Amino acid sequence: MRLTLACATALAVVLSASSARAQAISAEEAEALRAQIRTMKAQMEAMEARLNAAAPAAGAAPEAPAPAGTPPLAAAPAAPAAAKPAKNKDGSNKDGKSKDDTAIDWKGSPQFAQGDRLFKVKGRIQADANYVKAPKSLDDKGLGFSNEARRIRLGAEGALGAGFDYKLELELSDNAVDLVDTYVGYHTGPWQIRLGNQNSFQSLDELTGDTSGSVMERAAFTDAFNFERRLGLAFQYGKGPWLAQAGVFTDDIGALANDGDGVDGGDENNSYGLDGRLVFAPKLGDLQLHFGGSAHYRRLGRLADSETRYRQRPYVHSTNTRLIGTPVMNVSEEDHYGLEFAAIRGRWHAAAEYHMLTANRVDASTVTFRGAYAETGLFLTKGDHRGYKEGIFRVEKPARPLGEGGLGSLLLSLRYDWLDLNDKDIRGGTQNGYIAALVWEPIQNLRFNVNYALMDYTGAKALPSGKTDYDAQVVGTRFELDF
Repeated sequence: MRLTLACATALAVVLSASSARAQAISAEEAEALRAQIRTMKAQMEAMEARLNAAAPAAGAAPEAPAPAGTPPLAAAPAAPAAAKPAKNKDGSNKDGKSKDDTAIDWKGSPQFAQGDRLFKVKGRIQADANYVKAPKSLDDKGLGFSNEARRIRLGAEGALGAGFDYKLELELSDNAVDLVDTYVGYHTGPWQIRLGNQNSFQSLDELTGDTSGSVMERAAFTDAFNFERRLGLAFQYGKGPWLAQAGVFTDDIGALANDGDGVDGGDENNSYGLDGRLVFAPKLGDLQLHFGGSAHYRRLGRLADSETRYRQRPYVHSTNTRLIGTPVMNVSEEDHYGLEFAAIRGRWHAAAEYHMLTANRVDASTVTFRGAYAETGLFLTKGDHRGYKEGIFRVEKPARPLGEGGLGSLLLSLRYDWLDLNDKDIRGGTQNGYIAALVWEPIQNLRFNVNYALMDYTGAKALPSGKTDYDAQVVGTRFELDF
């Protein structure tokens, strides 16, 4: 500023001098003075521009007042508009938007997000119509045509902030309303902790969601060995291709709430189990691999005085008939182990599991039962593939949905399903199932499922002739909406 004032003063002096001497100088001298004035004017404009560029932005502390007697300067030009600011440390936007603004997205149903908090309504509808053809001499009214609402589920999930999340789901199935996934969780970095009713890491097929599967029903051993959600505390650690899961569980939340007396009373249920699973899932180029193993121990406690059975339906759930199954037993402990394999490459996938359960009987020797399956599948529609995340299969939205230039996704799968309930004095029978499935997903969240199964039994429920080796043919259909 002082430099500007000095220049202005010098210019005034020169002008005054030139005015006073206007009558005493030659034309050449006058032109020289004019050139000096033009040069000084250009220098002053350049210095003024530098001062304007260095001036603080709007909103900064005001400039200190000039000394008394100093003439005021003209106001500097306004600073250019700033670019859109980034986030502040507290999560608010520098553009004026509050961190408390709520964003709404569509994820099959509205999802509300506010900072690190989230809420979403969840639901599921599955309706089945099935037909089981068995030998006519088998007089069982539960065979033939049957239909049911396989699952009707409603709930919500969300995040509370600071790493805490939750899920609550009610399900109508088997003419009862049950709590399914109902827990509070916490995650930080690679760690995850959950407390509540949840799956206990039994197997790949059991943990994969029922709307993400390649066939209508899970492997026979998952039902025969009584896999279910149970109340407990679970830990998970995932880093790179490795995933480790472990937990301690009691019983399913419905059994614990039983208000009856005696062995079936929830207050007398002191059963507990320890479960663990380890997964190695490397990705080699476009090939996703999955290798897993799990181990499980359960002490039944007071439930050892109740009846335990291992049995299975002829593939579909809408019939209550079991063609193979063990007699009732008193079991004090269960140990079971599983091995898992899966692979995904483009439109193709494969999966296989083996599971073995050992039941320690109270008044007899230990018996062991086994089950396994192997499957392969191929999407018939270009660009579609099975999803995979955190050690399980996930459903993916169609690459070309109906209404957007495509027909949706179409998955063809073949599965072999084996179950052996024979050991020592227990003759529960064996199953060899051959299953073909076609799953059409026209748009995301909506699927139609058609299955055919040939079930080859040995040692099954006896016919009037006494024959226990025979076949059953099953046709299953389902539509499902998941949001």
